[in-house]
Amino acid sequence: MAEPTADERAARLIALLWRRHLPPRPPTRGPRQTVNVDAVIDAAVALADRDGLAGVSIRAVATQLGLRPMSLYTYVPGKDELLAAMVDELAARDGPLPGGAPRERVAAVARQVRAELLAHPWLLEVSPWRLVLGPGRLRRYDRQLAALTGLGLDDVALDRSVRVLTEFATGNAGTAVAARRAGDDAAWWAAHGPLLAAVMPEREFPTAARVGAAVGERYQAPGDPDGDFEYGLDVLIDGILLSGKPGAAAGA
Repeated sequence: MAEPTADERAARLIALLWRRHLPPRPPTRGPRQTVNVDAVIDAAVALADRDGLAGVSIRAVATQLGLRPMSLYTYVPGKDELLAAMVDELAARDGPLPGGAPRERVAAVARQVRAELLAHPWLLEVSPWRLVLGPGRLRRYDRQLAALTGLGLDDVALDRSVRVLTEFATGNAGTAVAARRAGDDAAWWAAHGPLLAAVMPEREFPTAARVGAAVGERYQAPGDPDGDFEYGLDVLIDGILLSGKPGAAAGA
């Protein structure tokens, strides 16, 4: 069987992502399908949540559903398309962003992104580039833009603000997930902190020594991702709100 062309793969991906918006396909001959596409995607998401992205394969998903591996291709064209559908499905589960004061609306955009990544850490392994193809991601993007509408930002600045908030939340979520996986930070710091203090010449690193001692005492860990998120989000919101004021070059 010939490999599908780029155009054919694109058509299959769009058909998969927008399946609920397209006319139903006419029935075909052959064995009756025992599950549907939604069940396949849900099973793949559950596998990724349990075993990480490395645990998701056509064979593993088929086994989860009690199907033969080759039969899964009647539901999804391939693993790449399945992954795109998994990402879009999680976005489709988003609730509406809360309203309220401008600061609360802007914060909600970043908080929602971070919460999803903490709940599904395997998403951090998925390239975010070219993902806005399905209705779930597109609806999320539309809601994010709407949350920032009315702040005095032009269209380009609206898009950039959403992207910056998303990228900040994603980076911080990656650090938070790493901290979560590292285990007992207090025990790690108790073992490593005194050893570092003994070998590090303070005269060579005066500022790092002073600040490091202060934050080490406070966090009892290499850092504080949750506190960093709140601090950074406040700074970002200040900048976004300021850029929307008259006279600011928001879209520059």
